[in-house]
Amino acid sequence: MRRTRLTLYSALVVGLVAGAALYNALFPVAPRPPAPLTEPIDRILIEKSARRMTVYRDGTALRSYAVRLGFAPEGDKERQGDGRTPEGIFRIDRKNARSRFHLSLGIDYPQQAHVVRAAAGGYSPGGDIFIHGQPPGVEGMHWIDRDWTAGCIAVPNAVIEELWRVTAIGTVVEIRP
Repeated sequence: MRRTRLTLYSALVVGLVAGAALYNALFPVAPRPPAPLTEPIDRILIEKSARRMTVYRDGTALRSYAVRLGFAPEGDKERQGDGRTPEGIFRIDRKNARSRFHLSLGIDYPQQAHVVRAAAGGYSPGGDIFIHGQPPGVEGMHWIDRDWTAGCIAVPNAVIEELWRVTAIGTVVEIRP
């Protein structure tokens, strides 16, 4: 009798442990979101091919975010309407609290080299490139999950809110292919 109880007890414990492991595998607990950034950042790196933006302070990567780009993201922006996101070293030159896309951080594109190249080709280099949130009507969704902008860098609204608080005018923005 005692051996039967011990066997039943052991089987019950093994079953509970296996059940808990199966439950955890099927329904994993979401990791806790990181604490919000509160100190200023000094650099933003955007890697177009990885659809990733990483923010830095004093050379240390603090956080990475997924991004969406212009509707034709391959290559450097050349002209107005090409749907490309520019590549190069830029700076944040303005903040727009009344953006059509929740909030936005302006990038100093076009720069002189872009203007000269476009003038030589007889076309406009474009402009108004921003890191911004989502368009109206997407507030309840996390974000649009495809490249969709006219050349800007789009992030979820919660991300642009965080960046808005910690990004100063003059922050360096590097956009790589």
